[in-house]
Amino acid sequence: MKKGTRTSRLTVFVVTVVAIFAMIGIFAQDVAKNTTLGLDLQGGFEIVYQISPLQEGKDLPAMSAVAESVSKRINVLGVSEPQILIEGNDRIRVQLAGVKDQEEARRVISSTANLTFRDVNDNLLSDASIIKEGGASLGYENGAPVVSLKIADQAKFAEITQKVSEMGTGNNIMIVWLDYEDGDSYVKEAAVAQAGGEAKYISAAQVKSAISGDCVISGGFTESEARELAELINSGSLPVKMTEIYSNVVSADYGIGAFNKTATAGIVGVALVMVFMLVVYRFAGVIADVMLALYIFAVFAIYGGMGGVFTLPGIAALVLGVGMTVDANIITFERIKDELYAGRSVQNAVKEGQSTSFATIFDAQFTTLLAALIMYIFGTGAVKGFATMLMVTVFCTMVLNVYVSRFLVNQIVKSGALDNKKTWFGVKQSNIPDVAKRQEQFYFGPFKKVDFVGKAKYFITTSLIILAAAVVMICVNGFGGKGALNLGIDFSSGTKITVTSNETLNTNEVRSDFEALGYKPSRVQASGDKVVYVTLNQALEQDQLTSIKETLTAKYGIEPNDNVVTPVVGRELVKNAIALSLLAWVAMLIYITIRFKWDYAVSCIVALVHDVAIVLAIFAIFRMEINIELISVILAIIGYSINNSIVVFDRVRESVVESRKPKLTNADYKQIVNDSLDKTLVRSVFSSITTLLPIIALLLMGSGAIVTFNFAMFIGLIAGTFSSIFIAPQMWYTIRTHVKPKEKKKKKVKKEKLDELTIPGIND
Repeated sequence: MKKGTRTSRLTVFVVTVVAIFAMIGIFAQDVAKNTTLGLDLQGGFEIVYQISPLQEGKDLPAMSAVAESVSKRINVLGVSEPQILIEGNDRIRVQLAGVKDQEEARRVISSTANLTFRDVNDNLLSDASIIKEGGASLGYENGAPVVSLKIADQAKFAEITQKVSEMGTGNNIMIVWLDYEDGDSYVKEAAVAQAGGEAKYISAAQVKSAISGDCVISGGFTESEARELAELINSGSLPVKMTEIYSNVVSADYGIGAFNKTATAGIVGVALVMVFMLVVYRFAGVIADVMLALYIFAVFAIYGGMGGVFTLPGIAALVLGVGMTVDANIITFERIKDELYAGRSVQNAVKEGQSTSFATIFDAQFTTLLAALIMYIFGTGAVKGFATMLMVTVFCTMVLNVYVSRFLVNQIVKSGALDNKKTWFGVKQSNIPDVAKRQEQFYFGPFKKVDFVGKAKYFITTSLIILAAAVVMICVNGFGGKGALNLGIDFSSGTKITVTSNETLNTNEVRSDFEALGYKPSRVQASGDKVVYVTLNQALEQDQLTSIKETLTAKYGIEPNDNVVTPVVGRELVKNAIALSLLAWVAMLIYITIRFKWDYAVSCIVALVHDVAIVLAIFAIFRMEINIELISVILAIIGYSINNSIVVFDRVRESVVESRKPKLTNADYKQIVNDSLDKTLVRSVFSSITTLLPIIALLLMGSGAIVTFNFAMFIGLIAGTFSSIFIAPQMWYTIRTHVKPKEKKKKKVKKEKLDELTIPGIND
């Protein structure tokens, strides 16, 4: 290669790498500012409301209109970045991060704000339509805070007040109600107020004559109460009933602590992956690490630009994506190594490796995208957020680690700088044939002589033993009254309270605290020394939660978190979890059948069912809590662990198509499976390692709030690697040797040729 061309390519490489890190350095701060943390990372609460008409038999208004009204209410609270999500035809999910007064927020959001004027007999005189739009404001009368109302129809208001003034002494009172309900009575509420209690109405004023101008509502308000009432009136009435069916409250201290732990664990996990790639792939590892840094920056920039909220499951998906995005490079690098071991030059090996790996990467990423799309379309809450992050991950992986990564590699390779440096790609010089001596390939991988098909029965037996043990535990616990599975409140309904302290907590003492308050916990579990999870089988009301939290805060110094799930939500979560899994499997089955063949698809699905079953089996054996996070894990496993099977089957399909025999025997199929596993096993193991490293870091250093997620991912990834080696290929081999599906017509294969001889001083 000409010196000028070589220099220009090296210059392009250096400039591109410098530009990447310069961009990250310049915009990193802006991207960080644009990052919105979820309630589980900064405190706050999440509520799901069931929406129903105020009057039975009437139709619901459009959910978009209800959401708009709720949004106006939240503006009254001054909350930044609220999340208001419509779910189905009759539900709204509200997520408010950073809210300090949760009871005030609940009251403001769920209040219908239906302002009415009534007489002492509770007859309706007028509704809020008589007030000008935005006509309520904070005012003062004799130094006391009041709500000033600007009357739109002053003639009608004068008529109403005239009528009240003529009702006689003691009855000439106009009562202002907020959210009057059938059965409410002024007489009863007045008696409550006279006895020193708090009446439901907000004002009762004597009217001596007609009022033709504006008026005020006075009721012994504080300034903040008067301001809140004015803003609530201005936000408009909410013509529906909102019933709270799910809630999750996270204290600010707990959220910030969870974020710091998760972020630290994520950084350590990514650093470990970078070191691993450098050690194993050398120069190619440098490219992979540059892409990994760009990937993390791009995900934060894109997800934040979309208005996405970073939650604990979302960050876990981001860290999981680290393994997925590195996997795209591993697939390519392993193909390049295969070509180098076949005796090709560096340039030809890179060209061929990039070409043959693209289809594998595409299939692997697309199957993950399918699972993410299903999660996003049919999932709710944390599942939907996890799915969004997963889709962003797939997009960044395909763009950055396929196109940008290959662009950088090609600049160096085509410059000729690596022509005599094959070991820079992680291969051993002693295993490379000497093409100058017409030496043929002699190294075919470290597992060339291993009979994977023959040994599969032993590993399948291992899986069957684990599954059998799980069945026994399920039966024993089920008949023993403990419940077949340890279902968390997400599935069984109830209340989960997280007790946190700066001192070491004792589970027996915490249990006694609840029993002293009149509650019998179904489960009390420690997470470390300073966190205890308490589960109650009943869905507590807000006044009950308030009493518990006040007592625990006074004793332990930190406000507890609480999560309440009603039975209706619990039943739906179980149903949706099963439906999401089935939909994902069907989508995989269809896609793999189209891309490969039905026997490949069936084998992949069997492996996926195995992976999910193993995760559930481990949870059953050790009585670990099954909660909503496990749904995300199962769907992530469905999308991720199929990657290993696809990589293996891509090699299997390639070997079958390239076979020169007119008809393959059982021995041929066995050899094809063994050879394919030999060529892909290193990639499968390395890919699993790069994904497991961040998960292990999160398990050891991350927040206890996602320990279930991380442990399930750890088990699922191991099961996925295991099934791709011993379950899926064995299933395919069984189908091929017993069912014998019709194979596609083989393509004509060109005879392999060694690369051009390299003679020093002539064509080097």
